[in-house]
Amino acid sequence: MNITKEIENGKLTACIEGKLDTSTAPQAAQELEAGIDGIDALVLDMKELKYISSAGLRLLLSLHKKMAVKGGMTVRNVNETNMEIFDMTGFTDILNFE
Repeated sequence: MNITKEIENGKLTACIEGKLDTSTAPQAAQELEAGIDGIDALVLDMKELKYISSAGLRLLLSLHKKMAVKGGMTVRNVNETNMEIFDMTGFTDILNFE
C-alpha cells in the first residue's frame, strides 16, 4: 500500500494505492490521521485501490467522523468491486462519493 498526499488551500487529497486491509490499515491510519490536523477537507482518491477489507472500512469511518466537524470528507474514483463493498455495508449512505 502506498499513499500520496497533496495539500492545497486547506484540502488534503490522499491517493491510496494497493490494498487497504488488516496489515496495511494501521500504517494508513498513522499517515492519514496525522495529515488531517489543520486541514478543512479530506479527499480520498481510490483510483488505484485494488481491495478494501473491514479494517479499511473502520479507518474510513474513523476519518469520516473526525472530518465531519471540519469541512467533510469525500471519496472519489472508486472501482466497481470496492463500490459493491461500500454499497453492501451501507457506506454509500454514510460517505460522500464523487
